[in-house]
Amino acid sequence: MAEIINGKAVALKIKGEVAERTKALINEKRVSPKLVVVLVGDDPASKTYVRNKELGCAEVGILSKTVRLPSNTTEKELIEQIRALNNARDVHGILLQLPLPKGVNEVKVLNEILPEKDVDGLHPVNMGKLIKGEADGFTPCTPQGIIELILSTGQEISGKEAVVIGRSNIVGKPIALLLLQHNATVTVCHSKTKGLETVSRRGEILVAAIGRAEAIKGEMVKEGAIVIDVGINRVNGKLKGDVEYDSAAERASYITPVPGGVGPMTIAMLLRNTIKAAELLASK
Repeated sequence: MAEIINGKAVALKIKGEVAERTKALINEKRVSPKLVVVLVGDDPASKTYVRNKELGCAEVGILSKTVRLPSNTTEKELIEQIRALNNARDVHGILLQLPLPKGVNEVKVLNEILPEKDVDGLHPVNMGKLIKGEADGFTPCTPQGIIELILSTGQEISGKEAVVIGRSNIVGKPIALLLLQHNATVTVCHSKTKGLETVSRRGEILVAAIGRAEAIKGEMVKEGAIVIDVGINRVNGKLKGDVEYDSAAERASYITPVPGGVGPMTIAMLLRNTIKAAELLASK
């Protein structure tokens, strides 16, 4: 039976490290790190995520502000808001809460955020730095968190065969790049992959990020694998991952639960990116 990877515990440790760095920056540089979240519209899930980010900032001493805009905000108005935050010297991190209302070009608006304030790691400059392995860029939060969860097991990533199911810009592609940086041999699967069951069973590390409840069955998991479940799917009022937990746990050596696995790590990595941004800007 698999050992549970406790995302809450790992996130708590990282928050402790961020709190120490925040305190040092305030004491030594007289700089108070600040994160601004831009929320457009009134999507209930987005509101919950934003509230969790506010609470996370408060825990580690990072200042936070949420700019709430109505759902009829135009693309031009949103870009103007982003540019104002780019120019604000006391703002170190900017996060645009997704999804955006219909009619707003998500990519165009995200690209307006200054790379050095892009704590979500979605700007092309930061994506390019991730590909090149440059340490001064920002990596998307969830993939960063996944690496920390894998390392928390005490298992080596180097030399292992990793299978990533999902190819999104937010999770699938960046986690594949990070696993490569840790010297794993990586296969990325998607909706057009033939023989998915066979490919997934090769994964000594299996990352499921496809957004379909319990799509990854136990028989698709290699014996002794480390299974990271990124999915958050609401089914009959309950949260379900992308992995069929009970059957997968019978075969895996380590597995993340849903909730309590990857979710807490995403917030922790956002906080780490924010203090990093503040430190880099303070050093200029």
